[in-house]
Amino acid sequence: MRIIPAIDIIDGKCVRLEQGMYSKKTVYDQSPLEVAKAYEDHGIKFLHLVDLDGARSGRIVNHKILESICSKTSLEVDFGGGLKRKEDVKVAFDSGAQKITGGSVAVKNKQLFLAWLEQYGADRIVLGADCKNRMIASQGWTEKSSLDVVEFISAYVAQGISQVICTDIAKDGMLQGPSIELYKEILAKTKIQLVASGGVSSVQDLLHLKSIGCEAAIIGKAIYEGKIQLKELSALC
Repeated sequence: MRIIPAIDIIDGKCVRLEQGMYSKKTVYDQSPLEVAKAYEDHGIKFLHLVDLDGARSGRIVNHKILESICSKTSLEVDFGGGLKRKEDVKVAFDSGAQKITGGSVAVKNKQLFLAWLEQYGADRIVLGADCKNRMIASQGWTEKSSLDVVEFISAYVAQGISQVICTDIAKDGMLQGPSIELYKEILAKTKIQLVASGGVSSVQDLLHLKSIGCEAAIIGKAIYEGKIQLKELSALC
């Protein structure tokens, strides 16, 4: 299973939110690049970089940070946040992203998201399925929908999507464990490479996610809070 640390950016700094609420923001580091280098130094190969400024504003904002990390580390970066136009996706890839994750655009502009899938391929376009109480949320998790997460994913799998990052918003930043039962259901009902996100608080959580068949797991707050040490992740990479 791939181990993917997350760096979420607001105002150029590494932050974490609780349950996606911008009002519950904690700043952990001033330099996303230095954090990324620390991950690389411990043998980590992947990074999930989220432009929270972009997610809130509806346009890519922190592409310079993306470019810096991609040019100064060997990390394979998946980038998300604020990708609403084809120009935004081009900027992300030109800045060095290996993959991009589309969440809100997949909810609000299916035709455009499928056009990206056709142009760049399923190995570079990842579906972001962010949900709370099973319902898909968008716009930096500020807008709820009536779309069930499993049905949402299944519909896109039928269109050619093969990679999905599924975040249970209620779990995100809470350090109370991931949504194991939800992920089991998704894996039972779809054939996808599932990346679990939200709630990881220990190495045991990672091993549990691996045991049920998750292709990867994203870790954020657990690293910043010292619940998981980088040397422990080195042993898993």
